[in-house]
Amino acid sequence: MSSIAHELAKKQKEISVSEFFEKNKQILGFDSLTRALITSVKEAVDNSLDACEDASVLPELIIKVEKVENNEYRVTVEDNGPGIVKKQVPNVFARLLYGSRFHTRSQRRGQQGIGVSAVVMYGQLTTGKAATVRSKISDEDVAYECDLILDTKKNRPDIIKEDFVIWDRVHGTSFQIHVKGKYITGKQSIFEYLKGVAIVNPHAKITFVPPEGNTVVFERATEQMPPPTKEIKPHPEGVELGELLSMAKYTESLKMTSFLNNEFSRISYRVAREICELAGVAPDARPDKLSLEEAGAILEAIKKVKIMAPETDCLSPIGETLIRKGLKNVLGGLTPEFYAPPVTREPKVFGGNPFVVEVGIVYGGELNREEPIQILRFANRVPLMYQQGACAITQAIQTVDWRRYGLEQRGGQGIPYGPAIVLVHVASTKIPYTSESKEAVANIPEIKEEIELALKHCARRLKTHLNKAAKKGKAKVKFEIVQDIIPMIAEKSAKIVGKPVPDIAGTITKIMNVVWIDDSVTFEKKKHHVSVKIYNYTPKSQALHLHMLVPYDKVDQKSLEVKPIEVREGNKVTWDLKRISSTEVYELAFDLVGVPQEQYDDNEVYVSHIDPASVIGVEVLPGDWDLEHLKITEEGPEETMDEGEEGEVDYDEVAEVVKNEE
Repeated sequence: MSSIAHELAKKQKEISVSEFFEKNKQILGFDSLTRALITSVKEAVDNSLDACEDASVLPELIIKVEKVENNEYRVTVEDNGPGIVKKQVPNVFARLLYGSRFHTRSQRRGQQGIGVSAVVMYGQLTTGKAATVRSKISDEDVAYECDLILDTKKNRPDIIKEDFVIWDRVHGTSFQIHVKGKYITGKQSIFEYLKGVAIVNPHAKITFVPPEGNTVVFERATEQMPPPTKEIKPHPEGVELGELLSMAKYTESLKMTSFLNNEFSRISYRVAREICELAGVAPDARPDKLSLEEAGAILEAIKKVKIMAPETDCLSPIGETLIRKGLKNVLGGLTPEFYAPPVTREPKVFGGNPFVVEVGIVYGGELNREEPIQILRFANRVPLMYQQGACAITQAIQTVDWRRYGLEQRGGQGIPYGPAIVLVHVASTKIPYTSESKEAVANIPEIKEEIELALKHCARRLKTHLNKAAKKGKAKVKFEIVQDIIPMIAEKSAKIVGKPVPDIAGTITKIMNVVWIDDSVTFEKKKHHVSVKIYNYTPKSQALHLHMLVPYDKVDQKSLEVKPIEVREGNKVTWDLKRISSTEVYELAFDLVGVPQEQYDDNEVYVSHIDPASVIGVEVLPGDWDLEHLKITEEGPEETMDEGEEGEVDYDEVAEVVKNEE
């Protein structure tokens, strides 16, 4: 047996990371010809966008896919980024696990230093051809160009050829690779991927030249760059026991309070002393002598101490305005009925890593009503094309009861059906992907919960719109019927009895007995014209408070006849309408100046100080006006609309009222 053990020992040897991924390329997203081609484009595009943003340059990308023969394609991705210095080019493109972002706690598309090097490895593995890289930095007259491959035994770049060439770009990088793949159109295609990139990167101009040669340009929708992200230290919330022990072992701090203050974000010396006191650890104890029991006590103490939320300057969420711009820019061919105002949640933490969840919903119009909703998944501004079922985003969508928000959902779970597009973006200093291919977000409880809350928040806005539209639709039908039929009855009745046609305004109010509020917003001559009309179809005068969410500093004061009684936080505006006579139509109108068209396309109107049962067309103020965006709880108030509400006209009642009036 001893000889067998020695023989087995001789066979043991180290496996290089390149060799491992070479034999397990499916882990990196090269498990099919179709996916391999998309992955090749995706990894290069991610690098280009990160480089441009690091240099604060508005990205201009050119992606060209050419068919060489059979299943071989030549992929070229060119950008206007800052370029790469000559010394670093080989390592960046042909060395796995080499990069500047793995140890950095700030939002980036690339995280592991694998992506584009894996493409080079896959290209040489399937076609035997080297990758060609050209890079130019602004202070040099010529570009550096090289052909290189990845030595999988050593995980080192192997330069086949290099030279300096004339390039008409001031600065930028071009990456060209031959890969075995399959080009398709449809849902999981390069075109759909680039469309997704354009939605969440509206500051980028993307030119795509497909094999058939019909160039597609996704123009940038904004000149505004995403805010630059800053590197931060880990947040103490969610740090694991082993990680804490490792950090304590290698820290340069000599005291426990200094260690907690220097190695973690949001821990001041006062908080550090409080943690040590609760944990029973001496404040001046040496961190490198920290025992297992003491580390556990410190983690428990961290949970009990009030620590500020993580910094937000390490993240770059898209934001409500740019999500709306991106959706409208790319989905411009469609005319949806409603864009629910996107929701950006407050930053949360998992495993010491801050993250933010954003959700946007597009509904109605030309979208298909018979198919499942379209789900757009993004992580750090990158579209997730595959493994939808394994993704925490999809699982969160399936958990929400969409029937409460106006969409069909069989059994109250699963992906709902209806004319809607749901966009979910997770931004974090470290996205917990399910695999190195970066196609699905892992089911981390903290992340999934935040996605669910954001979905419900955005869905409540959709439900408010649907309820508002349904009520207005029913009321409008009723008004039209009454306004057509009552004059006919009055005219015929007057003719029969030989009397003048009576004034029927009061009759209409007795039948309708509602205050109908209709609002609209139109954009022309670089102005938004906002109008809120109040129809008093009740027998008596009405008084109410009208509330709107509107950027009051952008209101043209000359166009506003009635001044509000209160403006809170710059956008919560209240008017006191003291007397609207019976049968009177009152209009509150004003113009907004200097607001981009896509930033204000729907009014948020509420009323108070009036019987809610008598109002149609807007919602009654749902609680404290100071609560953020008028929400009461995370779940929000449940609105119901009874069958038959604002229902059919009782013609016998109409005739009886007319008879009594006469």
